[in-house]
Amino acid sequence: MKCISVESLNNAANSPESFISESEKSYADQLEAAAKKIFAQRAERPIVLISGPSGSGKTTSATRLSIILKSLGCKAHTISMDNYFLPMHLNEHARGKDGKIDFESPQRLDIPLFKEHLDKLSHGEEIDIPSFDFAAQERREGMPLLRENGDLVILEGIHALNPLLTGDFDDCTQCVYVSVRTRIQNGEELLHPSKIRLMRRLMRDKLYRGRSLSETFEFFKSVERGEDLYIMPYKHRADIDIDTFIEYETSVYRDILLPELEKTAGEYPDYANYADIEKFLKYLAPVDKGLVPSHSLIREFIG
Repeated sequence: MKCISVESLNNAANSPESFISESEKSYADQLEAAAKKIFAQRAERPIVLISGPSGSGKTTSATRLSIILKSLGCKAHTISMDNYFLPMHLNEHARGKDGKIDFESPQRLDIPLFKEHLDKLSHGEEIDIPSFDFAAQERREGMPLLRENGDLVILEGIHALNPLLTGDFDDCTQCVYVSVRTRIQNGEELLHPSKIRLMRRLMRDKLYRGRSLSETFEFFKSVERGEDLYIMPYKHRADIDIDTFIEYETSVYRDILLPELEKTAGEYPDYANYADIEKFLKYLAPVDKGLVPSHSLIREFIG
């Protein structure tokens, strides 16, 4: 796993425009290489499965891959696996031993329908993609999709590499695993990649879901448990790995998150488990969020 020092990040922040340009290029180069590999195998493997834990940048990676593939001469349809969630009243199979619904479980998905659609997509048959209303926890009418000859379909979701859902389709799928794979280092101290993903979640949850930092911290406990059970054991199935760490991102997050973290420190009882985020952000020189390009993966989390 790659490590990058606080000192090198702060030195680069002295020239923010070039820092941003070089950081974005590193991620873009990985996407370009992945797209070329996917494109080369499109005839035999027209389905692309993109998995990764929470805050890994799956949505942006899927969208940008589809754009690159189009530039290579291949149409790529992108589908979020969130569309296949079951209505809340059909979640009995996702209940744990304590009787509570495990919201990270793959059993929350309509597995028979998902497999049926994978099979049809691989054979070029039309499907009706469902649409899931998260506010009402109900399925709504979706839209038809026909994969024509030469097209690709990109399916992205946390369970995309779980063999319970996709294990029967190895012959027609290409598997991609995206996540933060870089640690930030200051002397002997290391900030784990999961904490960088958590920073992303803290901002996105506040911006789009109205959650306080304390609520996201509490929610993240079950998210990490779900990752250990349902995501990490299957990342070895990936044909392609993409490190979605953008080197300047934590320097951007610094001034956005620090005031909220300092406030939360006195309110959240388990804050000690996440205090290293505040510590490392204080080590960093800030980069103005206004400099972040509109196409950047970081925009998925800061708006």
